[in-house]
Amino acid sequence: MTPRLLMWALPLSLLLAVGPNAAARQTADLRDLSLGMSVANIPAQEYVGLACADKQGTELAAWSEFRTCPADEMSLRAISFRFNNEINPLAAVNDKYQGTKLGGHPVLLTGLVDGSGVLKRIRIDTDPNARPFWHKKAHLLALIIRARYGEDGWTCRDAERYEGETSVGGLLIKERCEKRSEHRQLVLYREVYRRSGHPLSDFINATHFIIDQAMDR
Repeated sequence: MTPRLLMWALPLSLLLAVGPNAAARQTADLRDLSLGMSVANIPAQEYVGLACADKQGTELAAWSEFRTCPADEMSLRAISFRFNNEINPLAAVNDKYQGTKLGGHPVLLTGLVDGSGVLKRIRIDTDPNARPFWHKKAHLLALIIRARYGEDGWTCRDAERYEGETSVGGLLIKERCEKRSEHRQLVLYREVYRRSGHPLSDFINATHFIIDQAMDR
């Protein structure tokens, strides 16, 4: 089984991989999005809520308006987006299929586009404003991702910890993992901790995943 795609061979709640484009998605990185594709080829009906991720309040009517968003140091422009529930028939009958989710976890999605409108990177972050049940479990999405791409080949290290950071429910995790997979560079972070001086109800529990094009060796 090819490890590239994020439309994993797991329950439908993982990515809602249904509809007429399901076959084409088998070679994609996220649903029918593939690094290297032009924004002109992204199905307009599949994704909603387009906005500049780094320019708060700037909404986009279409992917073609990517130049409205500011460029970062790599000359990439970040566009946030959501799955369109209105074209998913399961969302109308079961809230398990509603929203933008991976592995059942509510997530925030960002596509990074270069100056010519080519998708160069996909960023996936667990939603910090998800319901408490999912917020407490957000770090577990990282384990699903690692299993999906295979446990072998990951290089992991502890990220820097700062004075005063304490455990949450007995867990204190700050980990960064990398793996190269089929011309993709995968970067995976998971973290669970509480900042010094913050109340018990205020803690960090998150997974961050980046799919990037790998440079040829």
